[in-house]
Amino acid sequence: MGLVITAMIMESDGNSNKESLVRFLSCTNHLTHAQSVEVSETFQYKHINKNDYLLEEGRVANEYYFLQEGFLRSYVYDVLGNDITTHFYKPQQPVFEVSSFFTRSKSKENIQAITSCSGWYISFDQLNSLFHSHPQFREFGRTILVKGFADLKGRMLLMLTETAEKRYQELLTSNPELLKYASLKHIATYLGITDTSLSRIRKEYSRK
Repeated sequence: MGLVITAMIMESDGNSNKESLVRFLSCTNHLTHAQSVEVSETFQYKHINKNDYLLEEGRVANEYYFLQEGFLRSYVYDVLGNDITTHFYKPQQPVFEVSSFFTRSKSKENIQAITSCSGWYISFDQLNSLFHSHPQFREFGRTILVKGFADLKGRMLLMLTETAEKRYQELLTSNPELLKYASLKHIATYLGITDTSLSRIRKEYSRK
């Protein structure tokens, strides 16, 4: 399944490099700018090389990672051993396997960098400590989780109610930069279609 993640962890020399993280923490309006800066001080920097893993199947997710730059992919193996993409992560998003992280159970998903990535992370224990000491941060976390579940429900309905062409169009709209970095095979499994169908759809769009 590839190499275990080789990550470079460095101490931050101040908040100047955490501007995007502070903006993310402020995005729900539960935290003031000053509170966001304070919370951000708990986060540590992590660089992930292309093809390395943030999380591998069988391990317990222990990091809440804010992706500052780069793209990651989560995937599972189906009963036939096929690699199926479950999600793509783009910059300015939190990245973690929710079920494993909160239930402290072994993950069934892998999360792998498809480009070189940089971002900021805190551990499960640190996150819970912040939830208890900063009620506003707890509300921030609740809002982010609700949005994540709503997005997941939206994707489920899209897969059930829309055509492959519509699903591809939605991906183009929501994550256009991804197409520069993700393989067609990975995009096809994410959309629930074959490589051949994806090639046909792409050709049709190129003629428009």
